[in-house]
Amino acid sequence: MILSPMATGNGAYVVHRALEQEIKDYCVFPYNPYWTLFPPALHLFCRDKRPSIVHTTPDYGLFFRRKGIPLVLTVHNFVLDRFMQQYSTWPQRIHYKTDLRWFTGASLALADVVTSVSHYTASLVRKELGYRRDIRVIYNGIDTKRFAPATKSGKKHITVLFSGNVSLRKGANLLPLIAKKINPGISIVYTKGLRTRHSLVHRSNLRDAGHIPYRDMPRLYQDADMLLLPTVREGFCLAALEAMASGLPVITTNCSSMPEMIEHNKGGFLCNPEDTDEFADKINLLADSPHLRRDMGSCNRERIERHFSQELMIGRYQELFEEILK
Repeated sequence: MILSPMATGNGAYVVHRALEQEIKDYCVFPYNPYWTLFPPALHLFCRDKRPSIVHTTPDYGLFFRRKGIPLVLTVHNFVLDRFMQQYSTWPQRIHYKTDLRWFTGASLALADVVTSVSHYTASLVRKELGYRRDIRVIYNGIDTKRFAPATKSGKKHITVLFSGNVSLRKGANLLPLIAKKINPGISIVYTKGLRTRHSLVHRSNLRDAGHIPYRDMPRLYQDADMLLLPTVREGFCLAALEAMASGLPVITTNCSSMPEMIEHNKGGFLCNPEDTDEFADKINLLADSPHLRRDMGSCNRERIERHFSQELMIGRYQELFEEILK
C-alpha cells in the first residue's frame, strides 16, 4: 500500500485523490488542516497502517515518516521566501519564517525521494532551503474527459472567470480595479475557492459565484469565455489547467510557473504583475475577437492533451513508485 496523508481543502489534496482513483493500492488519508496547529499530533495518524511507501507533502512530512519505509515528498507550492511576505498575513509571516520553514527543511532532509510539480518550484526549494539532492519534476495533470470544451453559442455577453481563493496571492484584490476598466457587456465571475469566506466589493460587472463544489467546476468553465488569473505565485495551477482543458484562453501573470503552462500569444497572455491596465486590455481584446478566443482555446486544449493530461501524470508517478519498490 502507498499511504498518502493529506490535509484537505487545497489543490494538492485534489491531485493526490486523482492518484488514489487510478493507482492500485494508493490510499489517501485525509485530515483536517486544523490538526497542524499541533503538528506532533499528526504522528498519531495512520499508526495502524503498514505501507510500502509514504507519499505526502514536505510541510509536515517528517511527522508521517516510518522507520524502514521510503518517504516520498511532493512540493506543490512554495511560500517561505521573502517575496511572499508582502502577500501574507502577520500570523502567516511568523509561521512561514519559523516552524513551517523548519518542518519543511527537516522533512526534505529525511525524504528518500523529492518531486515537484514545476521546474520553478523545484528551483525555489534549491535556492531558499539549500536543497542539493535531485528533485524530479512531475507536472500536475487534468482529466480531459471531465474538463472538456463546450459548444459556444453566439452570445453577446462575455463572462470572465476567476477560479480560486479570494486572496492576495491569487491577485483577487485586483479584480475590482480590473472590472472598472473592462468594456460594457463583460462580467467577471469569481469563486471563493476552498477556504475563502469574504466577498469582494460589489460592482455590477463583478459577480460572486460563491463556493462551487469541485464536481460542478466543469460546468463553470464551460459557461465562461476566458480565465483571468492575476496570481503572484503558483506551484502548478489546477485552475489554469482546468480552463485550458475546457478550451478557454487564459490571461495570467508572467511569473512563477505560469510560463511553463501558458504559451504567450498562443494560449493566452502573460501580463506584468499587478498591471490592471494590461489585464483589462487583454480581456477587452479577447472579448472583441471570438476567433482569437477559439484559436487560443484550441491551442490550450491540445497542449493539455500533449503535456498535462491526468494519464501522463499518473504514469510518471507509477514509474517512480515502481522504481522505489524494485
